[in-house]
Amino acid sequence: MVEAIAVASGKGGTGKTTATLALGMALAADGYDVTVVDADTGLANLLFHADLDDAPVTLHDLLLGDADVAVADATYDRFGMRVVPCGTDLGDFEAADPDRLADVVAELAADADVLLLDSPAALGSKSAVLPIVLADRVVVVLQPTIPALSDGLKVHEYAGAYGTDTAGVLYNRVHDPADVDAVRGQTERYFDAPVLAGVPAADVVRDARSAGEPLLAHAPESAAADAFRDAAASLDPDDRDEAAVADRFASAVVPDRG
Repeated sequence: MVEAIAVASGKGGTGKTTATLALGMALAADGYDVTVVDADTGLANLLFHADLDDAPVTLHDLLLGDADVAVADATYDRFGMRVVPCGTDLGDFEAADPDRLADVVAELAADADVLLLDSPAALGSKSAVLPIVLADRVVVVLQPTIPALSDGLKVHEYAGAYGTDTAGVLYNRVHDPADVDAVRGQTERYFDAPVLAGVPAADVVRDARSAGEPLLAHAPESAAADAFRDAAASLDPDDRDEAAVADRFASAVVPDRG
């Protein structure tokens, strides 16, 4: 089986990368074979969260099409998962071919139960929208406010236009649970999907980033970690045929948005 799930937000600063790694670790702990890909090729930061800031080969190398670099070379075992980080060099980002991402994801699909794609916050370019188009479902990470809901709806609507379902909304950095309750009805109505969890704002999340560790490795007993585990349990990844999924990735066509 394999299912690709994009983690997106529609706006930066929501804690999307923290959420991606937390969901990945929680799913891995439940017995899934998980691969996490930093598909935010312009503003990559997953490598800093996963102690991979000195990784010699990254997704950028694969998107540059270097014949001497294999997908396995950019894949690292970390925290019970496989992680494909992306580099931070602006020149590599500008030279990278986003169309190659589909081929990379197709190859990774042959060796995973769940692919988590940490997606760019904005939807203004082909490289930004491709992870959402490739995914089977998308998790939308937001803060519990009406303006944030509007940002997330852009992701939801774009995903739907390409046949990508919305798995649910994950409210992150929640200061008051009442804030989630205030927007729960609108969320479920507009997204036609559940609220997966409300993750409390906590100093341990910032501490984990500073330590270069995913939250579930740094503070596994924290309330925030428990909330991410609840969200992961709600995902219930689908049993899909690996070859069919890989073929879909390889044949995906995305309009050029710049």
